[in-house]
Amino acid sequence: FSCEWAAAHFRFHPPHSGLAYALEAGKAGTRAILAAVQAHVITYLLFTRETECTHLERLCQVGQWDQGQALATALAEILWAAGGGGRAIVCLITAPITMMPHEGYRANSFTERTWLFEFSEKAAAQGFISDHINCFKGEGSHGVILFLYSLLFSRTLER
Repeated sequence: FSCEWAAAHFRFHPPHSGLAYALEAGKAGTRAILAAVQAHVITYLLFTRETECTHLERLCQVGQWDQGQALATALAEILWAAGGGGRAIVCLITAPITMMPHEGYRANSFTERTWLFEFSEKAAAQGFISDHINCFKGEGSHGVILFLYSLLFSRTLER
């Protein structure tokens, strides 16, 4: 992955601002993934989230907690759909480990630390993602790459 991909994570505009519902997209090739997730974030904020605000107000009055819930819901929805509605796989990174790469393989200190968590219920996957949301939106978290890996494993390489 390029430096831009490695640095990419899910980052919202400041809470309670006019664009609090929007993910910030850099100039890297991650914009397509961010756009797909953004569509699910807006769907959650407009039609799923319980609030007394009108539709337009729902988008402008989004706090940090709501941003995290919207992102967790969006990621879980996409992974669940990719898994055919029967499973979702979430990839997270563990602490650094020391490992000698196999012949023909170049270590990148990222893939070697990836752990897979499999869920057979969408609510469980969403709860897990919500509990670990900073793994996707934290600075230096490689959040977009983690989501891409999760998407590939949920969909399966055969499909």
